[in-house]
Amino acid sequence: MRSQTLSRASASRAIALAALTLLPGCGHLLGGGASASLGQTAAAPTVFGYATADEPQAALAARQILNQGGNAADAAAAAGFVLSVTLPSRAGLGGGGACIVKMPDSQGNAQPPVALLFPAGAPASLSGNRPAAVPSLARGLLALQARYGVLPAASVIVPAERLAGGVPVSPALESDLQVVGGALASDPAAAAVFAPNGALLPTGANLVQPDLAATLESLRVLGVQGLYAGSYAQNFAAAADQAGAGLLASDLATNLPHFTAPNISSNGALTTASLPAATPGPIQPATASFSALDKNGGVVSCAVTMNNLFGTGRIAPGTGILLAAAPRPGQPAPLAATVTYTANGTFRATTTGTGQGAISRANAISCPGGVPGGEATCTATADPSGQGLAIGGR
Repeated sequence: MRSQTLSRASASRAIALAALTLLPGCGHLLGGGASASLGQTAAAPTVFGYATADEPQAALAARQILNQGGNAADAAAAAGFVLSVTLPSRAGLGGGGACIVKMPDSQGNAQPPVALLFPAGAPASLSGNRPAAVPSLARGLLALQARYGVLPAASVIVPAERLAGGVPVSPALESDLQVVGGALASDPAAAAVFAPNGALLPTGANLVQPDLAATLESLRVLGVQGLYAGSYAQNFAAAADQAGAGLLASDLATNLPHFTAPNISSNGALTTASLPAATPGPIQPATASFSALDKNGGVVSCAVTMNNLFGTGRIAPGTGILLAAAPRPGQPAPLAATVTYTANGTFRATTTGTGQGAISRANAISCPGGVPGGEATCTATADPSGQGLAIGGR
């Protein structure tokens, strides 16, 4: 995929979305440490930093990674892995996505933003009875962390692996389960996870995914080799084939994430970097997002998708991975994320837009005074029409 030139209309929308976050006091902030939950305020965090996500546990995991000395890349990677557990309807390991990354160098100097693209792409052959996309989420998150993170790679997978052992169903996941209804339960492997007693899990029920926990353990111990190479890739391809995916182990080896230049637009003294524009189609897949800002002004904002709500609706047996739907030609996912900064590279704001059918929700982190330097001016918001969380402070 090549970075495309943003159309004038798309550039205007990106600037308008980013500009909303530059107003002091925009939105609301749920401050606190790892014990904070949706709609609650907890004690001040250990270090400065912010995180947003469309599901609360993902934002909490990112915030905790910042408290442990991680940077925005570490925190965003952790949030993405947690979403694969807590919101697999939109962010499963079987899917993919893209990020805007603006991290300082090792001396703390501001650097230009880059786009990291890891789409859940089409396999070499659409031979299955329920064609699936090539899984790319884990590979993209590990590429992000490997290039920019400061913590051991395993540390950004641990929170997700633990939650796969059991986590309460969030309102966000229950909402998606209600949309899918009995269709999801028609797959035995998916039914065992999401409707273990014959009825779809409600908010607060214990979501247990032991096979997914084992896959995450493999990724934690072996890195990308734990899913995308050798016997692990062969076993996953065989399991996916049982679910009608039509995937080959070679598909996993060839669908690689890559860094490229983002779209750039200017509005006065501010510059906005955004993801390459997607071509809208009549049917838009469900998406989710997450972002993180660290004490050095490093920021990562990502949007991810399964190319359909719950992807194909089938889990590759024994892996816990819900398979994303094969992408439809001419209908790329409407992934929306922006980072706004000043002429000297100082962070000012980041926004992500997600939804189903259209971009309908926006999460944001705003620092009108800039970071570093203006930390006291920062606020964050999770869209009130969703069930996500914004958390942070100093």
